[in-house]
Formats: sequence, C-alpha cells, structure tokens
Amino acid sequence: MDLCIIIKGVSFLLQTSIGIISNCIILLSYASVLCSKCKLLPVDIILSHLAFVNMMVLLTRGVPQTMTVFGINHVLNDFYCKAVVYIYRIVRALSVCVTCLLSVLQAVTIIPNSRWFFVKLKDIRYLSLSLVSIWVLNMAVCIAAPFFSALPKNDSVPRFTLNLGFCCVYFPNQVSYIINGFAVSARDFAFVAIMVYSSFLILQTLYRHRKKVQGIRSQKANQNLAAESKAAQDVLRLVMLYVIFFGIDNIIWIYMLTVAQVPSTITDMRVFFSSCYASLSPILIIISNRKIQDNIKCAMRQKTVEIYVCQI
Repeated sequence: MDLCIIIKGVSFLLQTSIGIISNCIILLSYASVLCSKCKLLPVDIILSHLAFVNMMVLLTRGVPQTMTVFGINHVLNDFYCKAVVYIYRIVRALSVCVTCLLSVLQAVTIIPNSRWFFVKLKDIRYLSLSLVSIWVLNMAVCIAAPFFSALPKNDSVPRFTLNLGFCCVYFPNQVSYIINGFAVSARDFAFVAIMVYSSFLILQTLYRHRKKVQGIRSQKANQNLAAESKAAQDVLRLVMLYVIFFGIDNIIWIYMLTVAQVPSTITDMRVFFSSCYASLSPILIIISNRKIQDNIKCAMRQKTVEIYVCQI
C-alpha cells in the first residue's frame, strides 16, 4: 500500500476515533448528571447538543472517508448514500448553529442590562424552542441534497461533481454548482458573523467589568469575575477554534468552486480540516469543564472500587 494512503488513512482514523470517543464521554457525563440531578443548565444542554452533532459529523463523514481511503468501497447502496449525505449536511450546518447559539447565550448571560433583553435563552423553554427551530430550518434547507446524491457510476467523475468517495453529489451545470457552494458559504458566514460579534461583546464586557472591580477588594466580587471570565474564555476558545478551521475549510472550498474537476487530495484535505472542529472541540470542552471532569473522576473511582472488590 502506498505510504501516502497509509498516512491519510491513519490520520482520518485517529481523528475520527478520538473525536467520537471524546464526544461520547461528554454525552455520557451529561446523561449521568441528568440522572443524578434531574436537571441540566442551559449551557449544559447546548454543550451536550454540540457533542451529539459533532459525533454525527464524524460518523457520517469521518468514518466513510476513512473507509474510502483504505479502499473499502461500495459498502453503501444508493439509498444509504443519499441518507448519509443528507444527515451530514444537516449536522455540519448544526455544528456552526449550535456554536453560535452557545456564544449568544454566553453574551446574554454576562452583559448587564443588555440590548439583548428580548433574548431569553436562559429560559429552558426558549432554549429548547431555539434548538428545535434550527433543526427544522436546516432539515428544510438541506432537503435538496439527496436529489443530487448517488453512488459513483464509474471510475470517471463528471464535471461539476463533488466526489465524496463513497458517494457523489452531481450538479447539472456550473451555475447550480457555484450557487450551491456560495449558498452554503453564505449561511455559514452569517452564523460566524453573529458568533464573532457575540465574542466581541463578551470581551468588551469582561474588560469593563475587570476595570470596574480593580479598586474593589471584595473577595466575592473577584470570585464572581473569575467565574464569569473562565466561562466566557471557554466559549471564546470554542469560537476561535471553529473560526480557524472554518477559514481553512472555506479557502479550500472556494478553490474547489473554481475548477471543474477537483483532485482527490484537495477533497481529502477539505474533509480533514472540516472535521477537525468536531474532533478537537470535545477535547477542549472536557479540559475546561469542571463538571465533566468530576463526573469522569467519579466514574473512574467507582470502576477502581469494583475491580478491587472483584479481586478480593
């Protein structure tokens, strides 16, 4: 087997495996919290939702891509090809939407007397309605994807076709190919713009708050500032991570729109970088989230006790 193929295959395999395991840890941790406390905070709901969406991104794109790189083709029939492409389009869009929702929630939480008073995301009912709305919206927007998707017909790839390896997305002409590309990019850019604006407001509020409490020696005020700063910084890191890989993804995507036939290496690069957020963001969440860390430690202690009892 060619060394280049081995490197690509191992890279996709590691990325997909680490991402799926990390997202599963987050979901299981929050499931444990829900079972023990019967309630999740709004930020916990969004983070668990983000973990599920990112796991689905890796399952519908990372796993098939890894199989394709290693030459495991023709596993899916035409129906499953269309279904996988449709689900992937939805969850990829939801990844940016949910991250945007998280940044907006953080901005609403820390900005006092903000102009965003009409945004009641901190209320579970409104948050649930927001999540359902973005699911329905993206399901409707991506409804055309299955109609353009099909199994590869032969070894040759027609012009204006996105070759996903396990499946192809055929466009009838250059106009539809470019319109689809710019429509997807425009939707993502809109959510990224909201995300960046929310992050700017968070940074501005933290700076003002820090200057305000510099002369206050109250321990409680300093503790509150530290807690708010940490929560905001965690969200800002996620936003920064998404923006970096979003930028790389779209640079490659714009290049792909300029050529009739895309080299497979370019497609592989785009798939890898577009999946980096789904595999790296859960690691960032686990490292920065005390609730998840405590849950993992508790589970490990219980496992250690069970092993010790069995040995006795």
